[in-house]
Amino acid sequence: MPFKDVQLTALAQQVLVVIPARYGSTRFEGKPLALIGGKPMIQHVVERVAESLFAQSTVVVATDDERIASVVQGFGGVVQITNPNHPSGSDRVWEVAQNYPHLPYVLNIQGDEPFIKPTALNAVLDQLASFVEANQSTPDILTLVTPLADSIEGLQTELANPNCVKAVRAVSGQVLYFSRAGIPFVRDGFTSADAGLVGQSFFRHLGLYLYSRSALARFVSLPPSPLELLEKLEQLRAMEAGFRVFASVVPEAPIGVDTPEDLAQLNALLEQIG
Repeated sequence: MPFKDVQLTALAQQVLVVIPARYGSTRFEGKPLALIGGKPMIQHVVERVAESLFAQSTVVVATDDERIASVVQGFGGVVQITNPNHPSGSDRVWEVAQNYPHLPYVLNIQGDEPFIKPTALNAVLDQLASFVEANQSTPDILTLVTPLADSIEGLQTELANPNCVKAVRAVSGQVLYFSRAGIPFVRDGFTSADAGLVGQSFFRHLGLYLYSRSALARFVSLPPSPLELLEKLEQLRAMEAGFRVFASVVPEAPIGVDTPEDLAQLNALLEQIG
């Protein structure tokens, strides 16, 4: 019998949701405070969590900047000022997690994902529930992927894009590898016969992670790994260390806001459609 709502609620209450938000960024300084439709980006992220099953979780914004902290407190969010010298967002998340030792799971949601869908967040909790319900050991990390493209032409474009992180997963959902390269490689080139494989074998990784507490503690204790340093992908440290990583498939990736130009275009569109 599938988990009932009351059981999902109870499971969500065991999760600490941490939203790391840095002010400094080489491409877009102060991005978490950028206004989208008149509202700070970080507030949008917190509200998306509140619209999901994780509304029952403890939610904390982790930042190294007083300006972000002030804005979060202003809209009623919970915030923690963390060490500004952390080498990664995962270390910032772990600093917060140490204040909540009773919570066995930690969900890391980036503070620059204002359009993450509540249904996508729910997919992560559903994934966790499936392991708990089957009395299986919880994976070290749960994450999300989405089909890379809906056509062979679009697929070829994304496979060649190093800014798009690809993921290869087994039938069980366990992730085999993450890469900026075009994987899986199509040895003989695409043909019309491959069209049915586009949505089944090629996936884009969405940077959202649900850790077991012990896995997160171990992860931040490890030095950067060789593959991580080569591809500049932090999740490869977990793969090289033998972590069990599983990914659920969601229909689409959220709209990204990576530069001030992206923000201007988005606000112009929002104004146009009211």
